[in-house]
Amino acid sequence: MTLVVRDYDEAIRFYVEGLGFTLVEDTPQGDKRWVVVSAGGGASLLLAQAATEEQRARAGDQTGGRVGFFLTTDDFDRDHARMSAFGVRFLETPREEVYGKVAVFEDLYGNQWDLLQPARA
Repeated sequence: MTLVVRDYDEAIRFYVEGLGFTLVEDTPQGDKRWVVVSAGGGASLLLAQAATEEQRARAGDQTGGRVGFFLTTDDFDRDHARMSAFGVRFLETPREEVYGKVAVFEDLYGNQWDLLQPARA
């Protein structure tokens, strides 16, 4: 999946240091870079730096203001504390739902994500 970002380096820092993703690849390609981060489990994000004003306007609003991304964890409290200490902005306090423990947060551009620890079956 591709995520439009304003700057490669600030996005790498946020996703790797803030959210705990792994930097999989950062390969120069002339005036752009191929930057891939992964949260594990086979899912990856291509961080694509906006190249036009139209693309820059979309950074942070790729899903029209609704939660569009989901970060699953096996330890909600650990990851919530680490992310909060980094400065990740949570839009609500954690809550228990029938499907698990969840809280909505924003990435550095304003895209909304769920941090989710699924309920045990």
